[in-house]
Amino acid sequence: MTDATDRELVIRDLRVAPAAKPDREILQGINLTIRKGETHAIMGPNGSGKTTLSYALMGHPAYLIKGGEVLWKGYNLLDLSADKRARLGLFLAFQYPTAIPGLSVASFIRSALNARLQGIDKNPGVDPTDPMRGGVSMLDFRKKMRAKMALLRMEDSFATRYVNDGFSGGEKKRLEMLQMAMLEPEFAILDETDSGLDIDALRIVAEGVNAQLNPDMGVLLITHYQRLLNYIKPDVVHVLAAGRIVTSGGKDLALRLEEEGYGPILREAGLDAGASDDEMAVPQQPETAGAGR
Repeated sequence: MTDATDRELVIRDLRVAPAAKPDREILQGINLTIRKGETHAIMGPNGSGKTTLSYALMGHPAYLIKGGEVLWKGYNLLDLSADKRARLGLFLAFQYPTAIPGLSVASFIRSALNARLQGIDKNPGVDPTDPMRGGVSMLDFRKKMRAKMALLRMEDSFATRYVNDGFSGGEKKRLEMLQMAMLEPEFAILDETDSGLDIDALRIVAEGVNAQLNPDMGVLLITHYQRLLNYIKPDVVHVLAAGRIVTSGGKDLALRLEEEGYGPILREAGLDAGASDDEMAVPQQPETAGAGR
């Protein structure tokens, strides 16, 4: 696996099926290279496999790897558990984050940060459940937490709330961005981070993402809505359909999708769109009042 460097994530012929239906391949040979410092956006119609790709990269047990490899830092990630992938610097922002009543945001993030500091081989000198055994000090953690929360325009009281318990859609997505800011991943997968947000919350979340972009982090941005790309500028845009990437381009490709929908591009790729252009249009997400409070 020497052909995978510390500066790029290489996906080769990745084929994935649901564990419950192993004969039904959702991803049918994904090939993609994303280097640190680059932001790649993946767009596609519903059911094309966008979320499947994000979950497969992080090792979700509901998906079965049928073939291929994902190379990162000299490892084939597909051979590693989800926690080891995270320890190697991968991060996934969920489209639908889970609530954890009884666990405070601060405790959750500090445990995750200390677990990341253990490294892939789990340094026995660091115990994320024991504040006296290595890891980040409570003072340094609080300083960093306040700075990152200010970046995302969060009140200090947010840290004492239970993880996603009673959160609005906007608050859930801001917490995902706070985790990303605190963990400082080297490769971030953002799975439809814009879904469910009104325009004000979208702008705040996008500003939080943009503030974290740096030459030492690669980003895979999965979205169904072109409007997110007005705030987070991708280096490359890919269209995923029928389980594979059918075309790639720049920001102009996203603008074309907004104007024409997916139908024309799918037909150019030799695929049967299977629906009218109106049905295959890129949806314009409603700016729901209060969704981002």
